[in-house]
Amino acid sequence: MSRRWMAFLESNTTGTGREFCAAARARGLRPVLLARDPGRYPYAAEDTVDTLTLDTADPDAVLSALRGLAADAGLAGVTSSSEYYVADAARAAAGLGLPGPDGDAVQACRAKDVQRARHRAAGVPVPRFRAVADVEAALAAAGAIGYPVVLKPVSGSGSAGVRLCRDAQDTRDWARRLLTEGTGARILVEEAVSGPEFSVETFDGEVVTVVAKHLGPAPYFVETGHDIPAATPGPTADALGETAVHALRALGLGWGAAHTELRWTLGGPVVIEVNPRLAGGMIPVAVRAALGVDLVDAVVARAADLPAAAPAPGAGHAAVRFVRAARPGRVTAVRGLPAAAASPGVLAAHATTAPGRDVRITHSFQDRLACVVAAAPDPLRAARRALAAADLIEIDLDPVPAPRLSRERAATR
Repeated sequence: MSRRWMAFLESNTTGTGREFCAAARARGLRPVLLARDPGRYPYAAEDTVDTLTLDTADPDAVLSALRGLAADAGLAGVTSSSEYYVADAARAAAGLGLPGPDGDAVQACRAKDVQRARHRAAGVPVPRFRAVADVEAALAAAGAIGYPVVLKPVSGSGSAGVRLCRDAQDTRDWARRLLTEGTGARILVEEAVSGPEFSVETFDGEVVTVVAKHLGPAPYFVETGHDIPAATPGPTADALGETAVHALRALGLGWGAAHTELRWTLGGPVVIEVNPRLAGGMIPVAVRAALGVDLVDAVVARAADLPAAAPAPGAGHAAVRFVRAARPGRVTAVRGLPAAAASPGVLAAHATTAPGRDVRITHSFQDRLACVVAAAPDPLRAARRALAAADLIEIDLDPVPAPRLSRERAATR
């Protein structure tokens, strides 16, 4: 009989999506990617990953495909590296009697207002907030909470649409933009919490590590780097970890990986957001480098009901630094990657763009065009190595040509 299948419902376009399939193979499983358009994931063809094309938004179609795999060679498990499909994968796993988190709890967590309400009811420290559906309601909420405030979509990720608003005009303009250009009918208006930002990476409700985050300039919240583990005093790290675990339990979560973002304020930790999935932003690669804990393998093993691997030796510390787009344009060249990869302590250096692609400034994770992960025995050296290597990467951009008008349209102007 062939090796059992390990199914992945859609994928990240970069980063861990590829690593999930590699981890499945290393576990003696046969990865298969279920996707509406497998061509969105070039690594599938490059790594000869089996694919099934189907409507992944149709739960019945997904279950039918998974049952076919189970009848073929056996199905070890199903999961997803995409935040947008983690709940669907969990529900499919439950329907087949396979391991997985509570799909309903995961789905509820995706709605930031529902998540916040449950946290507040459970005594988890969160910013003051209101969910609103129109501009005037956003202004009223901001006035009641007090400026500055943060506006964000109720459902979203990667800092997309998140902005600090310092006054009523900022709030009016950004609320109008989110409500007219966004995909949801509601937005969140919340208290702007001051203090350094961290994330707590957990697995099965246990703290793996605390990560220090670096952010770009206000009024946006684009992550520009991570330090693993955070160089914070023990009591601070303990308080952050305990608060993250409290936040997970309040949401009925705790199975598998979770990524909880917090701020350290004068009053202690405040939860900004719980993500019921493995962290993005190359954090799993940095965790493996620093601590020897392979979170990607842990997710695959948990979903396939296989024993966890013992931690390997780690360097002690790791840092991630991103190369961001300074302006929009069309990529003409990506230079310096080999030099960055060969720099001292660098474990990964890659671009998430390529010549010919257009770059827009979105003030989200999409502005990050390349990244570097470096390791060292101490946090300062790891950070210096990552930053020095990132500085070697250059993305050449030309202005995007304006669309050409047809003769008929040009004649009418």
